[in-house]
Amino acid sequence: MDGTLWDNVNTYVLAWNGALEELGHSVQVTRESLMGLMGKEAREILKILIPDVPAPKQDLLFDEVILQYQKLVPTMKPVIYPGVMEGLQKLHSKYKLLLLSNCEEGGLVNLMNHTQTTHLFIDYMEHGQNNMPKSHNLKLLKERNNLQHPVYIGDTDGDSSETRLAGFPFVFMTYGFGSTNDFDIQFDTFSQLTDYYMNL
Repeated sequence: MDGTLWDNVNTYVLAWNGALEELGHSVQVTRESLMGLMGKEAREILKILIPDVPAPKQDLLFDEVILQYQKLVPTMKPVIYPGVMEGLQKLHSKYKLLLLSNCEEGGLVNLMNHTQTTHLFIDYMEHGQNNMPKSHNLKLLKERNNLQHPVYIGDTDGDSSETRLAGFPFVFMTYGFGSTNDFDIQFDTFSQLTDYYMNL
């Protein structure tokens, strides 16, 4: 989702800072600091931002982040990357499309609702649904949907390593939030990805 289909970091900054302030934490995040954490599981982010806070209080903070985010959903203005909307429509005509993210439960639903693309995806999985790593959820989606030759498209080294653990090929989008040297193929734009797969 983030760094591959859209950039919604500005909304996340508001949600995180609102939650941190609400619960009395002196830490604040910036767009730059949060971008470096994109793609990580919630627990990893919390350990980095507030390492000395015990797990129960970290959980309270993340619950508050979700509440703050949901308040912002009606007015958020994420940047949808060029070529994504047209590309998804084309790819949907030839392939089974699924979504996977380390986001909270409901995060991918918010994306689909905001972009009005629910009908383009046959299934999705969010970290917040079962608190399992991407490698586990990649395998789950493969089995659940009887996928024969799935690939995972992402933008970070974490995406790459989790994809390898699942035994999938990894497609790297260079315009995203991270970097990696471990990929099977890379694209600089979503349109390039679309053209490649539509011509296979």
